[in-house]
Amino acid sequence: MSLEPGVRLGPYEVVAAAGAGGMGEVYKARDTRLDRTVAIKVLPAHVASDRQARERFEREARAVAALNHPHICTLHDVGRAEAVGGAVDFLVMEYVDGETLAARLQRGALPVDRALSYASEIHETCPRWRHMPRQLSTTSSRRAWPRTRTIAGRPRVTCSTR
Repeated sequence: MSLEPGVRLGPYEVVAAAGAGGMGEVYKARDTRLDRTVAIKVLPAHVASDRQARERFEREARAVAALNHPHICTLHDVGRAEAVGGAVDFLVMEYVDGETLAARLQRGALPVDRALSYASEIHETCPRWRHMPRQLSTTSSRRAWPRTRTIAGRPRVTCSTR
């Protein structure tokens, strides 16, 4: 289910699509209660009808909510709302604006000092990821690793799907 700008999920108003992966579509949105920009990860309809996939989505919400680190995005809310086409399950996370590490690497190799700095900061988050439920952390080797964005030259793990 693709959400158009202006669609509301509770107090959250979709602004634009931000990405998609196997376990969700991600949208930039506005939290109308707190007047802030957030990221909403929506479980696609074809996945939402699968009980095991919904349980995995809920485990992801609990796992992300348990994490607290300056290099890991914050989970603000989890919910279910009616939208055009039916009910939508979603996570509301801190919106992290910036280039993905994958996109940056497509432009060429990082300077060694920058690569070492990123690796060190991302490594700091690893103990937190190690304590995530096994089913979440082993979904697939390409999707299990957290997505990383850079903000002002510093990495931030956004926990979103590829």
